[in-house]
Amino acid sequence: MQMYIYSLNFKVRDYECDLQGIVNNANYQHYTEHTRHEFLRSRGASFAELHERGIDAVVAGMQMRFKTPLRSGDEFVSKLGLKKEGIKYVFVQDLYRLPDMRPVFKSTVEAVCLVNGRLSQCPELDLIVPDPHVTTPAK
Repeated sequence: MQMYIYSLNFKVRDYECDLQGIVNNANYQHYTEHTRHEFLRSRGASFAELHERGIDAVVAGMQMRFKTPLRSGDEFVSKLGLKKEGIKYVFVQDLYRLPDMRPVFKSTVEAVCLVNGRLSQCPELDLIVPDPHVTTPAK
């Protein structure tokens, strides 16, 4: 079972849906990106501040699985887990429809850091990676 460390609620807006009346696939990436940004802010970091200091966290890869379509007005929760694998930060990001918690979208996002343009370790982000031996529930 995935251990989530952060969650963020959303509501689908009309313009996010396609002609079939379901959320366009590209918007799921927007939801996960917004969740990552809000997660960092909740931990006292921001992509903009890191960038100003020459540190850029960039997506290196993403795996996505669509489970149940969302429709206009649906409410859902975005849940995030994080671990470090070598130089990569691996975000497990899953979306669940509310209130029934039906799985909507499952993804794994791998990010790396460029420090002054060079692939590097990032001590600032290392501080927010949870200790795998300590279990804490999502907020």
